[in-house]
Amino acid sequence: MQMRFDGLLGFPGGFVDRRYWSLEDGLNRVLGLGLGCVRLTEADYLCSHLTEGPHRVVAHFYARQLTLEELHTIEISAVHSRDHGMEVMGMVRVPLYTQKDRMGGLPNFLANSFVGTAKFQLLFALKILNMVPEEKLAEAVAATLRPKKAAIDHSGGAG
Repeated sequence: MQMRFDGLLGFPGGFVDRRYWSLEDGLNRVLGLGLGCVRLTEADYLCSHLTEGPHRVVAHFYARQLTLEELHTIEISAVHSRDHGMEVMGMVRVPLYTQKDRMGGLPNFLANSFVGTAKFQLLFALKILNMVPEEKLAEAVAATLRPKKAAIDHSGGAG
């Protein structure tokens, strides 16, 4: 995923003008600007979501399995892309584990702010691609819904 300029987490992508591009051509054009080295095809398509509100947008979601070497290449390429430091502040790896405290890892990651349908797309992909066991995914989501404990000030000073 990416940390965006507005502090929200999202996936690489952008708007595609269907008058001039197929979905995959437009997506690869946008990915070329942001990542530089990955090409997606129709076979990588997972789903689409319609966002509600004044500016209705259809978000098409694609996913591809990468080798660790390919992921490293993308992460390095992303730092040198045209959008880095302007629209995109950096790549972010999603932790696919939950720590013993049942909050660290994926549950804490899911507590972040996501743009548009990105959180739903992430959860959908983790489930449909069997990247996280379904019961662990449900536990991670449930953990983000529990109220957080107030931080304890151990400094001893008055505030």
